[in-house]
Amino acid sequence: MDVSPLVWTLTILGILGLLAFDYFFHVRRAHVPQLREAAIWSSVYVGLALLFGVGTLIFGGGAMGSEYFAGYVTEKALSVDNLFVFLIIMTSFRVPREDQQKVLLFGIMFSLVARTGFILLGSALINTFAWVFYLFGLVLLITAGNMLRPQTEEAHSAQNVVVRLSRRLFRTTDNYDGDKLFTVQNGRRVMTPMLLVMVAIAGTDLMFALDSIPAIFGLTQNVFVVFTATAFSLLGLRQLYFLLDGLLDRLIYLSFGLAAILGFIGVKLVLHALHENNVPFINDGEHVEVAEISTGLSLTVILAVLVVTVLASLLSTRGRTQTAMANARRDAIAYLDSEYTSDPVERERIYRRLIESRDHIVKLGPKAKQIVKNEPELLELCGRAALSHDAALASGRHPDDSVLGPDPTPLQGPRRQG
Repeated sequence: MDVSPLVWTLTILGILGLLAFDYFFHVRRAHVPQLREAAIWSSVYVGLALLFGVGTLIFGGGAMGSEYFAGYVTEKALSVDNLFVFLIIMTSFRVPREDQQKVLLFGIMFSLVARTGFILLGSALINTFAWVFYLFGLVLLITAGNMLRPQTEEAHSAQNVVVRLSRRLFRTTDNYDGDKLFTVQNGRRVMTPMLLVMVAIAGTDLMFALDSIPAIFGLTQNVFVVFTATAFSLLGLRQLYFLLDGLLDRLIYLSFGLAAILGFIGVKLVLHALHENNVPFINDGEHVEVAEISTGLSLTVILAVLVVTVLASLLSTRGRTQTAMANARRDAIAYLDSEYTSDPVERERIYRRLIESRDHIVKLGPKAKQIVKNEPELLELCGRAALSHDAALASGRHPDDSVLGPDPTPLQGPRRQG
């Protein structure tokens, strides 16, 4: 179905309007989003995406609507996986909690621009060279294989080539100055870590697009559907980051599910390439009679794989343990970092979650304890955060407990259970 220029214009203006609304009403004033705020606005953006899909079904037909929903679900799942890498980057750069929203919104805007460019390029290649389907399918199969490898935080280091080059060529400082990109230090204009973390996010997102765009082209070649499904999957990603805060590490099997989905779409692309084949050394340039996978079947497989992997992650003992470990380490480091947040309520939230995570680790059974690495060091870090919390209470520097509720049970010093 051809989409009129008017529909294209209205759609683009609507997306830009949502981004502008997000900035002026939420991000411009630095603050820490609370769970309720994140939940409400995540629901709003998901609701808008679903309404747009219903409109696509009504005005574009069943095939176009199914392609949109399949593309949206796939891109949204890939975006959630990307949030884990964003978390690592912002943790390594010690981005203040209040300013993380601005970094995320910049990442979303850059991603939308970059992926639009990739979409236009991909569409031009597909319309010109049928063999591009083979290339896209191979890219997805390789990506699926790479996702099955064990991933560590070191594998997603924020200190990528662009950041290291920026530090070498330009004057930089290790200290933030609010959300400013540049500041004056000792009478000289220097680059703040805020600009560097944005560069790291942008560079990482370019890598994400290399598997994201071929994946959705494997589900539909309609440029309007590809663009809108990608755009709506990115809108609301900032709110989703804060909504899933503390749960991202819990989705330990998500990468396996995404690998299965990308592998499935890769096979679908190869089958389509064989059907459309004009490569001389394959079947003498003639198309190959193969069964093609329908969009309806693709959507069913994608949803089924995601449901199974998410439920398996949430019910897994390993998932709960790894989440507790990651939360305890990050929360202890954040609590001990005086520059992480100036919001007393946020500091108390971090401390209380630290208590829950630490208690979970201490109460682990022998089998689950085998998952925990460097337990003495981790509990020692928790103990230091507890001492800092107690010192803050004793000096009267802690937030008003009448607002926060009763005092949480203090952490004990590090110890091991048998």
